[in-house]
Amino acid sequence: MKLHSEKNLFSHFFSMLLLLKLISGLSCLSAQIPENVYKTDYRIASESVGQLSVSIDNLNFFKDNEFSGSYMKGYTLPGFWFQGKAIYYPLENLKLEAGIHLLRYWGANKYPNMAYQDIAKWQGSQIEKGFHILPVLRAQLALSDHVNIVLGTLYGAANHNLIEPLYFPELNLTADPEMGLQVIYASRYVDMDSWVNWQSFMFKDDTHKEAFTVGLSSRLKLNDSKSLFHYYLPIQGLTQHRGGEFDDNYTVETLMNGTVGIGGLWNINHKAVKNINIEADLVGYYQQSGELWPFDKGYGFYFRASADVSFFRIKTSYWKCHDFVSLYGIPYFGAVSTKIEGATIKNPSIVYLGFEYSYPLSKGYALGVDMDIYQQFKNTFHEKDNTSLLVGNKTSFSAGIYLRINPTFLIKKF
Repeated sequence: MKLHSEKNLFSHFFSMLLLLKLISGLSCLSAQIPENVYKTDYRIASESVGQLSVSIDNLNFFKDNEFSGSYMKGYTLPGFWFQGKAIYYPLENLKLEAGIHLLRYWGANKYPNMAYQDIAKWQGSQIEKGFHILPVLRAQLALSDHVNIVLGTLYGAANHNLIEPLYFPELNLTADPEMGLQVIYASRYVDMDSWVNWQSFMFKDDTHKEAFTVGLSSRLKLNDSKSLFHYYLPIQGLTQHRGGEFDDNYTVETLMNGTVGIGGLWNINHKAVKNINIEADLVGYYQQSGELWPFDKGYGFYFRASADVSFFRIKTSYWKCHDFVSLYGIPYFGAVSTKIEGATIKNPSIVYLGFEYSYPLSKGYALGVDMDIYQQFKNTFHEKDNTSLLVGNKTSFSAGIYLRINPTFLIKKF
């Protein structure tokens, strides 16, 4: 996807917005941007059996990325996505949804018909005009209080709870809805989300590849999550497979990301400081087949901490890796440059600091503001012509404002 790139002064605008929100004195929050603005509640409402409803789901965004250095180019995302769908509960444990998903960037009139979530293009050169349009079709069955099966449009993006080296939060704004099969399990001591996102279907004589991603995001809770000190083990993995038997060249590419870690949550539950979260993760990359990337395997170390203080969240992290490539993570968390074609980074390391503000206006309505600062340390870039470039410390900045609108209207009860 080609995005409008520019360097501008919007960073000052967003800094002022954040400051205004921090001093506005609005009431305390129960959650932050991922929960309020990005996530979708997947739980079945058994009391809605026999009801036909209409849901409007809309995320408006304006995000400015002022990126420095040689990792990636800066750009601005002004636009929205919109979902309109009908929801029907034929049974107390079965939900059916059908509708449409629209993506629009302000100032854009043509949209390439391609996957809007990928490390490279694979689909054709067809063009859509006005909006990028996809269907929304979901059938969800709750087998028990703990297990949900989803077919069609998945509960994806932020709902997977992937760490940033594996998933770029910005994809909540730009990526296509995930579609395929999903199994969600939630209990007192285990949370698990497993899915297959079928991104590119292939007919005979097609010129693009079949492509799908298999994912697992789980958390083993070593004690009750409401304990004063809660401990857990996150285990996450992504595998993308490309190619199929209808491919004349039958070239197969299989790429993998995975992580295991340990974390702790201090549930202070004070009016000023709600909680403090610390986590350490070992992250891996493996190119099982194909030659899409210059490295066949790599690894990284990710240490992060956050604190929910009053009505905002402070986040910080440290990342260091060797020959690591991320399927869907922030390009900063990788050893391949997306700005200089063919360039690789020897052993990149980054310190990150972020602030989030989120305010639930009412049920189904939420406002979010965030600001992120990335400090890249001095490193050597190796270009594809075998020349080397020493790049000094660079500071990058990103900020955005978001408004989620998600009301539901009852049409009829049968």
